Amino acid sequence: MLQDERFEKILGKLKKDNSVMVTVLARELNTSESTIRRDINELHSQGKLKKVFGGAVAIKRDIIFGEADVAQRTQKNVAEKEAIARYAATLIEDGDFVYIDAGTTTEKMIDYLDKKNVTYITNGITHAKKLIQKGFDAYVIGGLLRPSTEAAIGEIAIEAVQRYNFTKCFMGTNGIDIEHGFTTPDISEAAVKTAVIKKAYKSFILADHTKFGLISPVTFADIAEACIITDRLDEEQYSKSTDILEAGK
Repeated sequence: MLQDERFEKILGKLKKDNSVMVTVLARELNTSESTIRRDINELHSQGKLKKVFGGAVAIKRDIIFGEADVAQRTQKNVAEKEAIARYAATLIEDGDFVYIDAGTTTEKMIDYLDKKNVTYITNGITHAKKLIQKGFDAYVIGGLLRPSTEAAIGEIAIEAVQRYNFTKCFMGTNGIDIEHGFTTPDISEAAVKTAVIKKAYKSFILADHTKFGLISPVTFADIAEACIITDRLDEEQYSKSTDILEAGK
């Protein structure tokens, strides 16, 4: 049996049973246990399963459709968001032309900004207010305001983004998955995020560890299109797909 055929069989059984044993697979596929172990190692490195002692288990993927409002999300994983925000702020240099996405973690980032020779663009109403209160040069893009995220979205926002060439962008996300990339619930907000990333020289996604393995309805970028800044990485296979910076290290 060819390797691709074994991969298909292993993943098919995993989808059905959620876990597989090396000894059982070797018997059912009429091959050696060492071959099955190599197959599992390869599938683990591809992020298609999680290797465990004696076999493998399915990678947890939660589909999320709704979204809490800003007030609710601000109260979640506060310490983790603070660490990520503090780390992200250190990546901004004098002369940068920076986009800061609407979101609770990106908003916290503003508290740690100290470079004055930087221009900031944002689609977050609260973000823009905080930036000017700290004395930064800040511009807010126009568009339809989305209540749950307090973000400017829609065609007007996308047209505004097209005028700029960002040195760096710092984006929020609702979910991170190797296959599905960075995802968010709203089609219009996803379109703005996609436009920003395409216009940025370096893109960073700010996300705490709970965002990994989650999938929202709309993909706004492939996982390889941005560097992830997180508090900690529990699943090492993500580091094979993109650059990851851990604020806790």
